[in-house]
Order: sequence, then structure tokens, then C-alpha cells
Amino acid sequence: MHSSHSSHTARCLALTLTLAACNNDGTATDDSSSGGSTSSASTSTSAATEVAPTSEPTSAGTVDSTGAVDTTGVAASTGAVDTTSAADTTGAVDTTSAADTTGDTGVVEEFVKVQLIALNDFHGNLEPPAGSSGKITLPDTTKVDAGGAAFLATHVAALRADNPNTVVVSAGDLIGASPLTSALFHDEPTIELMNQIGLDYNAVGNHEFDEGASELLRMQTGGCHPQDGCGDQTPFPGADFQFLAANVLVSEQPVKTLLPSYAIHEVDGVRIAFIGMTLEGTPDIVTPSGIAGLTFVDEAERANALVPELTAMGVEAIVVLVHEGGYQAGLYDQCDGISGPIVDIVNNLADEIDVVISGHTHQAYNCLIADKFVTSAASFGRVLTDIDLEISTSTGDVSSVTAKNVVVTRDAADPEIDAFVAEYKTLAAPLANKEIGSITATLDRYPPMMIPGLSTMGAVIADAQLAATAPAMLGGAQIAFMNPGGVRADLLYPAAPGEPKDGVVTYGEGFTVQPFGNSLVVMTLTGAQIDTLLEQQFVMGKDPYILQVSEGFTFAYSLSAPIGSKVDPASTKLNGVKIDLAKKYRVTVNSFMAAGGDGFAVLVDGSDRLGGANDMDALEDYFAANSPVSPPALDRITKLP
Repeated sequence: MHSSHSSHTARCLALTLTLAACNNDGTATDDSSSGGSTSSASTSTSAATEVAPTSEPTSAGTVDSTGAVDTTGVAASTGAVDTTSAADTTGAVDTTSAADTTGDTGVVEEFVKVQLIALNDFHGNLEPPAGSSGKITLPDTTKVDAGGAAFLATHVAALRADNPNTVVVSAGDLIGASPLTSALFHDEPTIELMNQIGLDYNAVGNHEFDEGASELLRMQTGGCHPQDGCGDQTPFPGADFQFLAANVLVSEQPVKTLLPSYAIHEVDGVRIAFIGMTLEGTPDIVTPSGIAGLTFVDEAERANALVPELTAMGVEAIVVLVHEGGYQAGLYDQCDGISGPIVDIVNNLADEIDVVISGHTHQAYNCLIADKFVTSAASFGRVLTDIDLEISTSTGDVSSVTAKNVVVTRDAADPEIDAFVAEYKTLAAPLANKEIGSITATLDRYPPMMIPGLSTMGAVIADAQLAATAPAMLGGAQIAFMNPGGVRADLLYPAAPGEPKDGVVTYGEGFTVQPFGNSLVVMTLTGAQIDTLLEQQFVMGKDPYILQVSEGFTFAYSLSAPIGSKVDPASTKLNGVKIDLAKKYRVTVNSFMAAGGDGFAVLVDGSDRLGGANDMDALEDYFAANSPVSPPALDRITKLP
């Protein structure tokens, strides 16, 4: 039941040097622009977009069959076009938004007011997120429910009504790690939702690669899933918006990117470049097989390399969409002690870059770093960033910037989007509503007080994975380790709508907690390798990344100790017995970790591997055998001074 709202403007493919555009009825025009999409939440007018050029083509207008996009120093109207990747609109111009020029007509220099609406880390949250994942803390310290696709659409439409010169952008992780309503259909519903809302550009994030690069390209170009087909029995049109991936290379010499590096959006005679990137560390947090052959390069260096190309085309207004972020101690529209990778990235960006829209850390902030506005809008569609630019018509420079973060309150749902989500919810209901067990209290995703350590949800997952692999025939596991980033939500004790009583756990709720579909892997590690694994939780310049551990395994760590000696070997015990560095142990991890994911490189050296159950199946079986499940004691990991 793919939506008809976004299909009325077919995307034209730029296959020649002279590019045609799509009108709203899908017909071609000769004005070198291609059509955008409209819905109840978006209104298409008349601004133009040029997608990043392909690099030095061997002959102008030739087709590149490598699945890559070349992106070095060629004007947007002269790039070769790749018909096998998602970059079919490379060099294309499409109509997406426009408005009246501001300023007095008699004044020599006039200014165009352009509004950017930004989000990040949506993660397929079509339904309003539950628990702590669906709250935002207000200045009076109360928490308000926030997020949900239908409410997001209402807020985007309201902001767009303030200024028709609006561009809607995302800083990555639109898809991946999604709840069942989107994930069951390979996130196709989320792509179509964003088509309806009127998203223009999305920088790829690490989770866009969860199902591999080829699946990401399908998200752009459309078509049914190669194995599962179209799960709702209707064709999938792909994204009307453009994915951007400036620092995801398929070739370094010459530079070729998987998707376009940037897009140039023209509004009322002024041009804005949007450079899109994911974090350089993406290979550390995605499954290696999904990004084989790709190189992820430094964010600031890559953005800076594109600046001369853009300025040579007369573009002076430059916005970076980057899926990397920071942390701050203040409220959603503050900047209290900003820290994290985004600070170094911004400090190293060229002066010509005006605004940085970030993500990845699921934080909300509104900062000024190195004279650049730097924003992030939390996660799951709970916050939008409203950025207002004034751009000179004579110089093309950004003359002023204001930004504010806006909470996506659940006041009024867009009826068309609400109906769209309801249809997918109905399709998913037979599996989503299946009761798999019960709990006696909420299982929390995060450790108490956010101090790095064990969470009740993480402990239960580790226990479930140990139980699934402990029998000798299934691996004989003695310890299970779970990466905390794989624990995606709380399991709430209060009854959800439609549940008969408190404490019920459904398959859909369990899937929201563990949405990746990893398989379990049992391997042999020596005690010394386990010690190395625990030390790999601590990396210079990064926050501690504390593994969730199964019952019977304990250790203590000290943040004040030097790197490489954070964990006291004497504290590392299995069932009260100190781990012997020379002895061999059977250890369970998920397949992502087993491949060295999240920086746990020592796991690649694990021997005598045995594949096991799917992680969600293990959790389901654990609830079937142990319900009602109570929150475990959090005494497995001890934080020392």
C-alpha cells in the first residue's frame, strides 16, 4: 500500500547533459529541473536543486556502471550519471520550494529569507515512541510526550507555512534500528513517509548501512526487496529526496562516492549547497560485509575539499549535514558544555561553511562553535530544528542565522499520515501483538543516573543470549556479552494501548528493543583475550562503552586508571572464581560484535566458532521460559574511583 501522495511527481533520471525535469503530472519539461513531491504536509513551489556532479567523466554525459558516483571538480551540469546506484539524479535539477524575495525593491542589496527544517536519527519511528524514548524535558523540568510521524508531519507543515522558502533536511539514520512497523517492510514505509512530509536531503548515517550498501541504493531508486519482494504487495517507488554521502568512497583515486557528495538548492535566485556525510568511524559500528569495498574518510577534510568546487560555481551559502555529534548537559535548545567528536569536526571546517546540522548521539543542542551554528534535534522525531537564514542576492553570502529547537508535541496528528501509519501497523499487527512473556517492572535501556555500566534491559538480553547458547549442543557458552548500542528501548511495565494488563511483553515491543536481527555466535576466548575485550571498552577521547554481561560474570573498572589498565584483572570473575588468563572460555556475542563491531577487535580472533539462534528468537525463548521476568540486580559491574 505504498502511498499515492508521493507518486504524483515521478523522479526524472538525468541521463544526458541536457537535463529534463518532471512536472507535477510526471511529464517532462525543458527547464533543466525535475519534480519534487507534495502531500498534506508539504507544498511544492519552484526552487531548483542541483545534485553533486560526477567526477572527471571520460566523455561528457556517459553512463557509469560501477555503482559509484564520481565527485571531483566538475560542474553540476556536466557529470556522468550512474544508472546502477541511487544517484540517478546526479546533475539533475528538481523543483521543490520557492518564495518571494524579501527586502525593499529600491535597495541595491536584497536578502532572501530561507528556512531550514532539520531532523536526525528518526530510526523508522512511525508510531509515537514509548517510554523514555518518547519524552523531552522542558525548562520547568517536566517531561512532555514527543514524536510520532503524524505529529511530526503537522509540525513540519506548520513551520513551512511560516516561510514557503523552506528546505527540509536530515542528518542521517532515517532508517535502521527501526521498530517493527517499519522494519518488517525493510523501512520502505519510512522512506515513503519522508516523501510525503517533503524531505529534500538526507546525509547517510551508519544505520543506513544496516542492510548493506546495495539496500541503501534501493532505498534511493526503489524496487522490491530482492529476497522478500514488496511486503505490502505494492511497488516501492524509492526516495523522492536525495541521499548524500560525500565521505563514503568506492574509489580514492580518482575520488568516487557511493552517492552524491552535495546538492545545490536554489531559492529565489540564491543558491545553498548541502554537503552530506556520515561519521568516519562508521566501519567500527556496522557489519563489515555490508560496507565491503567502501572507504569512510575524515569528515572535515572531505567537506573542506568540496568548498573550492562549490565557490567556483558561485555558491557562498554552505550547510553541512553530518551524522556525527556531541553531548551537552543542558536542555533541548541549549548548549551547556558541548563536547564530543562534533567539536573537533567543526573546529576544522573551512570558514566558508556557515551551518552544521549534526546527529548520531541522539542529543538535542543549539550551539555556536567556531562562529558556526551547530545543531542537533535529539532522535525519533521528538525535536525539529528551525533554522532561518538570510542570504544576499548580490553576493550569495549568508548574512544572518538564527536557530531554535522545537519539541514535536503530540497536539494534532496529520490525518493522512496517521492513516498511512495505521495501515502498516495493521499489516504488522499479527506478529507485533503476539504476547511473548511478561515482566514485573520496567526494564530500562540505560543504566541508573546514566553512569556507564549495566542496565536492567541489557542484563536481561545478555542472560537470554547465554541461555540460548549454554547447552553443549548449542555451543556450551559460559559468558555472554552484549553491546549497549544494540539495546534500543525500554520494556515498559504499564500496559500499552490494546494490552489486557500491565506487564505484558509483545513481540513488537521486544523487537523495538532488539531490532537488528543478528545471529548469536559462540566462540572460544582465552582469559587474556577476555581481559583485552574489557579494556577495549575504553578508547582515548571517547565515552566508555560498557558491555552488558550475563549473570555470573563480574568485573570492576576505574575511569581514573590509564588506558589499557581500566579493568582490575583480580575483579574479573566467573561465578566468583577469578578468570584465568591462560584458560579457555566459551563466550557468546552477536554476529555484529563477532566481526569486530563497535571496536571490539579481539573478537575477530575468537576460535571454534558456532553459529546460533537469531537474537530476537533468543529473547522470545527466554521470556517464554522465565516469565514473569524481574529487573536483575545491577551488581555485575562495579565502578571504582
